[in-house]
Amino acid sequence: MFRTIVVTLALTLAGLATSAYAADVPQVDTQAPGYYRFMLGKDEVTVISDGTAPREVDTIMSKPDEIRNVMRQDHQALPIDLSINTFLVNTGAKLILVDTGAGELFGATSGKLVANMRAAGYRPEQVDAVLLTHIHADHSGGLSIGGKRVFPNAVVYVDKRDPAFWLSAAEEAKNPAKKTTFQQSHATVDPYVKAGKLRPFDGATQLFPGIRTIPAHGHTPGHTAYLIESDGQALLLWGDTIHLAEVQFADPTVTIAYDVDPSAAIASRKALLALASKQGYLVGGAHISFPGLGHVHTEGDAYAWTPLPYSATVDMPKPKRTP
Repeated sequence: MFRTIVVTLALTLAGLATSAYAADVPQVDTQAPGYYRFMLGKDEVTVISDGTAPREVDTIMSKPDEIRNVMRQDHQALPIDLSINTFLVNTGAKLILVDTGAGELFGATSGKLVANMRAAGYRPEQVDAVLLTHIHADHSGGLSIGGKRVFPNAVVYVDKRDPAFWLSAAEEAKNPAKKTTFQQSHATVDPYVKAGKLRPFDGATQLFPGIRTIPAHGHTPGHTAYLIESDGQALLLWGDTIHLAEVQFADPTVTIAYDVDPSAAIASRKALLALASKQGYLVGGAHISFPGLGHVHTEGDAYAWTPLPYSATVDMPKPKRTP
């Protein structure tokens, strides 16, 4: 009898201890800082997440039935969270940021660039240059917060066709459906214009040693990809060439409602996919699941995506010889 009482008491105390322990360990409910670092030749590249943008892709992209079928087959629920990736390149001489995320324009799931940049060991005032793939809220929105420049020492580079369109009162009057984008463009880009910090370029050019532009017009009038080369290695940062990896590699003709010129966007997408596949470039995608790094290869008449394997070091994986 006494032994039964002792065992029962011990089990009761163990249960109480377990309950108390569980009560003392609340769930954290936050994500880890979003950055991923690797070496590209002699350059250090840090992919920095600005967060995500939930989107009903089947309603904002062409071929909705095709999209729904693919997402169903992939066991993906809609809406889907599209990553918003930015890329910080440290050449040793300059610190260059490609795209800035959405800043305060997209709500609580984004606008995390500065916090993640600091977590990665960098500060906004250290950035020497910002290269915009284009002027859209999720790429240029992080330039300014509350009307103040987030990168006070940076010069902003963008193809001249984009500011000529998005900062133009005449174009805004002709495109009333895009009124919000025009307003956001002024709010985020104008502070750099007023400070004399905007440097428009014209098409294909070399901006810095090892960094050149590749025109990819269509998604916006001046949409641009950047090729970063260092010590024999290359990284192609192609902005909004791909929004939905699950569909657009296999079918590059799928467009999105944000395309200013859908036909030109398709042509640019096909050209960059062919270039990346032929040259074997490492690609950084703005909206491919973080960190958005991988390679493109042909698959019949279409293309496919192979993500870069995760590495616990910053050394760039070397391509292995095929047996």
